[in-house]
Amino acid sequence: MKMAASNYSLKVNKLLLDPKFESYRLSLDPLPIYNIELDAAVAEVKLRDDQYTLDHMRAFGMYNYLHCDPWYEDSVYYIDQLGRILNLTVTLDTALGKPREVFRLPSELNTYENRLCASLHFTSSTWVALSDGTGKLYLMRTSKRGESAHGKWEILFNQDLGEPFIIINSLCYVNCGSHSIEVLLLRIKKDELDVKGSGFCVSIEWLTITNISGQDEEKKYAISKRRVLQGKSVPHYAAIEPEGGGLMIASDKPFRFTQVDGKQVEETFEETMDVDEKRDPIYYWQQTAEDITITVRLPEGTTKEAIEFKLSMDSMHVGLRGYAPLLEGQLYALVDTEASAWIMKEDKSLEITLLKKNDGPMWRELVMGNQRGEFIMDPAQADMINEGLRHLTSEDLNANPEQSKPPCNAQELEECDIFPEDSSSLTRLDGSTLKATHVVNLGSHQYLFSVVVNPAEMPCFCLRHDVDALLWQPHGNQQDNMWEHIATFNALGYVQASKRDKKFSTCSPNYSYAALCECLRRVFIYRQPSPVSTVLYNRKEGRQVGQVAKQQVASLESNDTVLGFRATNERLFVLTSKNLFVIKVNTGN
Repeated sequence: MKMAASNYSLKVNKLLLDPKFESYRLSLDPLPIYNIELDAAVAEVKLRDDQYTLDHMRAFGMYNYLHCDPWYEDSVYYIDQLGRILNLTVTLDTALGKPREVFRLPSELNTYENRLCASLHFTSSTWVALSDGTGKLYLMRTSKRGESAHGKWEILFNQDLGEPFIIINSLCYVNCGSHSIEVLLLRIKKDELDVKGSGFCVSIEWLTITNISGQDEEKKYAISKRRVLQGKSVPHYAAIEPEGGGLMIASDKPFRFTQVDGKQVEETFEETMDVDEKRDPIYYWQQTAEDITITVRLPEGTTKEAIEFKLSMDSMHVGLRGYAPLLEGQLYALVDTEASAWIMKEDKSLEITLLKKNDGPMWRELVMGNQRGEFIMDPAQADMINEGLRHLTSEDLNANPEQSKPPCNAQELEECDIFPEDSSSLTRLDGSTLKATHVVNLGSHQYLFSVVVNPAEMPCFCLRHDVDALLWQPHGNQQDNMWEHIATFNALGYVQASKRDKKFSTCSPNYSYAALCECLRRVFIYRQPSPVSTVLYNRKEGRQVGQVAKQQVASLESNDTVLGFRATNERLFVLTSKNLFVIKVNTGN
C-alpha cells in the first residue's frame, strides 16, 4: 500500500516557543499522594501466546485501563474482574471514598478464552460506549454523570459484532432531528496473504449508529453505516470529526478504506494523492545565500491578468484565476516581501524572485511538504558542499584517529537521538469520498501522546519537534487551520526519550504540566516555567533569572505494574491492579 504524498504541513506558532529555555530544576517540594485499595483487581487481560507482534503490544499490552471523564473534572472510571464499572470522583482529597459501582456487564468475562480487555469511551456528557472485550458493543445513556451519584446507566444498543475489539473513539450529534453516534473499533486480524510481514493486519471499523424510532416510540438504535479501513500498523491516533464528516489517523503505515456496508472498495481513491515519479515538475527553483529564484511552467495562452500571486513573510500562493493553485503553502523560512517580485518571461513561464529575510542559511525545501517542484543546484554550490564534507569521508575506517573531530559512529548515538521511520504520516480521510484530503509527513516528529483538552473538540495529540513537545488541536471544519499548535512543553521531547522504562505520557487539559509514568512506581512531573519569588542569577551569563521550570518525582508505594494513568488540571490518577493513587499536583486556584 502506497503512502499518500504529503500536501500539508503543520504550522508552528513561534510565539509558543521558548528559545531561551534552559532546563528543568528538580524540586523537592512534597506531593500529597493518596492511596485507595481496590475491593477487586482490575480486569487486566494479558497477551496470549498468539499475540506476539509489536502491534499487539501497542494496542493491548500498553492499553490504558483508566478512563477520565472529560465532561466532569476529576472523575475517573475502570472495570474490575467482577465486570463492574467503578467510578471515583474527587472533591476533597482528604476525604476520598471507595470507588462506586455505576454499571455491571451482563456477561461473565472470565468464561471467554479469546477475549480482549474491556474498553470504555465517553461519547458525550450523557452517553457512553462500552465493549466487554468479547465482540459485543453497548451504547448506554447515563443521564448527566456529574449531577447525581446514583444515576442509572441504561443500555439502548447492544449487538455482537463478531471478533473482539477495543473502542478507540466515539462521539454523538444530532443531524436533521436524528440522533447519531459514531464509534471507532480496532482489531488485529490474521492476514493469510501477508507472507513477508508479521502475518497480521490492523482493522479499524467506523460505525454510524442512528435512532430509528418514531417521535412517540421507545428509542431504538441500529447501525446505519459500516466502513472498514485496513493498515499494517496500529495507529498512534485515530479520531472522528465532530459532525462525522471525516476521520484523522496518525500512523507509521497508511490506512485505506476496504469496505463500505459490506461492499469492497476499489483501491482508486489515492490516485490524486500518489507521487508520480514520471510527472514533470510544475516548478523549478534555485537559491543562493541571499535569494531564491522560482520558475513556474504556465499553460499555453496564459495572460498576465490571469495570474494570481500572493506573498507574505512566511507563505506564498501562485495560481491561475479559476483553477487550483499551482504552488501554495508555508515557506521554509521568512522572506522580504517588499524586495521580492515576479515577471512573466517570453517563453510563457513565470519567474519569481524571493529575497531571504536572513542571509546565509540554505533552504531544504521551498514550500513545506510540497513535492511538485524540483531543486536545481548550481555546480559551484555542489563543489563547495562536497569540499566542505570531504573531511568527514574516507576509504579507510577512522583514517586519522588523532584528529580533533573523529568520525561519527552511529552506535554511539543515544537512544533519544534516534527517530522513528520517516514513513509515518498524519492523514485526514473524507467520510463520503473515502479520499485522503490532507496528508502531513510526520518524519522525525515522534508521536508522544493524545489528550482531551476540550470535550467539544477532537482529542489533541502531542508530537516531538526537535527537543520540545508540541500539542496540536485538530479542527476538522477549518480547511486552512486543520491542526493548530496550542501549547509547548519545553524540552519534553528530549526528556521523555531518555526514560527507558516509560509506559504512559499525558498532560493536564490547561497545559500547566506534563507527566510521564514508568512501568513501576515512579511518576515524573514537568511544570511550565513560573515566576520565582527570590532573586536568582545565571552564573555563566551573569543575568537574572525570572522564571524557573520545576521537575518533581513521585514514588508510589506499590510493586504492581501501572495499568492506567490520567491527568486533570489538579490531580494525577495512577491505577495498578490493586490500588488507585491520587497525586495532588495543583491547587484549585
